[in-house]
Amino acid sequence: MTETHATISPGAPVFPAGRYGRRRAPGGKRRRTLLAALALLALVATLTVISVRLYRQYGDPAYDAQVITYTDITDKQVLVDFRVTVPPGGSAVCVLRARDRAGAEVGREQVTVTADPGDRHVTTQHRLTTTARPFIGEVLRCRPPS
Repeated sequence: MTETHATISPGAPVFPAGRYGRRRAPGGKRRRTLLAALALLALVATLTVISVRLYRQYGDPAYDAQVITYTDITDKQVLVDFRVTVPPGGSAVCVLRARDRAGAEVGREQVTVTADPGDRHVTTQHRLTTTARPFIGEVLRCRPPS
């Protein structure tokens, strides 16, 4: 007489071939976790590079400009008074722009300003030549000289 046990043996269960699909290999979860960690690391590195590049291009607090006023508006010019913060005794290249009432650009120039030794602020005026009657004069950005 043969005896059949109804209990499962202590080893891994054996399933009929092809009946329940492909079995996952042990250690697959570890590989997925590693790939997810590498993808996250690549994303963080990429975002860091983009952030540093944008900060260098647009966010340098050592070069800050403020328009004080724009006056003497005629059909061919606008006088822009502005203040620039630079490193002590440094200089900056600023881009000035004039726009008409519709918002179209009618004038643009680059101006170099230099602070006195030990000073961080430069207040200056620049007469911006335009191709039509301007409505506003602006300082777009200031950056270190090349």
